[in-house]
Amino acid sequence: MNERTALTASFAASGRSAGDALHAGRRTGARRLANIYRLGVKELWSIARDPMLILLIIYAFTLSIYTAATAVPETLHKAAIAIVDEDHSPLSNRIASAFYPPYFQRPRMISLSELDPGMDEGEFTFGLVIPPDFQRDLLAGRAPEIQLNVDATRMSQAFVGSGAVQQIVNGEVTEFLQGYRRSTAPPVDLALRMRFNPTLERPWFLGVMTIIDRVTLVSLILAGAALIRERERGTIEHLLVMPVTPFEIMVSKIWSMGLVTIAATAFSLVTVVEGILDTPIQGSRLLFLFTGVLTLASMTSMGILLATFSRTMPQFALLLMLVIVPLQLLSGGLTPRESMPELVRNVMLLAPTTHYVSASQAILYRGAGIDIIWPQLVAITAIGAAFFWIAHARFRSTLAMMA
Repeated sequence: MNERTALTASFAASGRSAGDALHAGRRTGARRLANIYRLGVKELWSIARDPMLILLIIYAFTLSIYTAATAVPETLHKAAIAIVDEDHSPLSNRIASAFYPPYFQRPRMISLSELDPGMDEGEFTFGLVIPPDFQRDLLAGRAPEIQLNVDATRMSQAFVGSGAVQQIVNGEVTEFLQGYRRSTAPPVDLALRMRFNPTLERPWFLGVMTIIDRVTLVSLILAGAALIRERERGTIEHLLVMPVTPFEIMVSKIWSMGLVTIAATAFSLVTVVEGILDTPIQGSRLLFLFTGVLTLASMTSMGILLATFSRTMPQFALLLMLVIVPLQLLSGGLTPRESMPELVRNVMLLAPTTHYVSASQAILYRGAGIDIIWPQLVAITAIGAAFFWIAHARFRSTLAMMA
C-alpha cells in the first residue's frame, strides 16, 4: 500500500512538472513575442523621429521612381539640330522642314561659321550642312554630299539620331526625284508582335524595375542604420542589460524595417507606377508584395550583417556601395542574365535579388501565378534563412564583445 501510494505520488509529481514546463514554455514564447513586438515599435518610433530617413523613404519611392522612368528617354526625343543651308533651294527647304517635334526640335538655321562653335558649346546635337548647288547637282546626275556632324558625347541620342537623320534625308531626296516615296519590299517580311508592352513604352519597364531596386536599397539602409544608430546613441548598452536576446533584437528590426519598406512599395506601385506612369499591371499585386516580404527578410538580415562590420554611418555607406551596385546591376533588372558571363550568372544565384527580379517580372509583366514562380520563392526563402543565420551569429558575437 505504501509503494502504491508512493508510485501515485511520483506520477502526480511528474505530471505537475510536465505541466509546469509546458506552461513555462508558453509564457516564455509569449514573452519573447511581446519583446519582439515592443522592440519593433521602438524602431518605428525611431524612424518617425528621424526626418532625414523619412525624407529618404519618400524620395526613394516617389520622385526617384518617376525620374528614373521618364527623365532619360531611350528613343529619340526633342533632339537639338542645326542646319547650314547654303543651297537655298526647294529641296533644301523640304529637307529642313522634315525635322519636327517630338523627335527633333525645330531646326535652327545657322551659318557655316556658327557650326563648330555651336557644337563645341553643346547647343545642338546634330549639325546638317547642305552644300551650294545641291539640288542642281542632284538633278544633273552627279552625287553631291551632305555633311552630318554629330555630338557623340550625347550617347542616348547620337546613335539613334544619326540613323534617323539619314533616313529622313534619303526619303526627302527620293520623293523629290521620283515624285513619290516608295520603299523596297524586303525578301522576308517579319511580323512583329510585342507581348506585354506592345507600344514599347520605356517607363512601363523602368518604373517597376526601379521599385525593385529601391526595395533592395532602402531595406539595406534602414536595417543597417537602425543598428548603427543604437551604437552611436549608446542605446545598445541599454538593450544588453534588458531581459532580451540577440534573436529578439534582430527579429524586431527585421519586421519593423520590412513593414516600412513594404508599405512604401505598395504605395509606390499603386500611386506612382499605376497612377502617374499609367503602367498596366498584369498579375497579382498581393503576390508581388508577398514576394517582397520574403526578399526583405534577406535584405534586412544583410543590412544588419553589414552594420556589424561598421562602427559609423560613413563606414556602413562604403560597405553598402560595394554590395548594392552588384546587386542592382547583375540581378537581371537592367541587363538580361543570359547576356552575362556564366561565372557571374552562377554567383548571382546566391543573391536574393536575382530571384526577386525574376519573380517580379513574371508577376507584374506576364501575370504569372504562384504555380510558376514557386521555385523563386523557395530560393528566396532558403537564401533568407542562410543570411539570417549568418547575421544572427555575427550579431551575437558583436554583442558578446560589447558586454
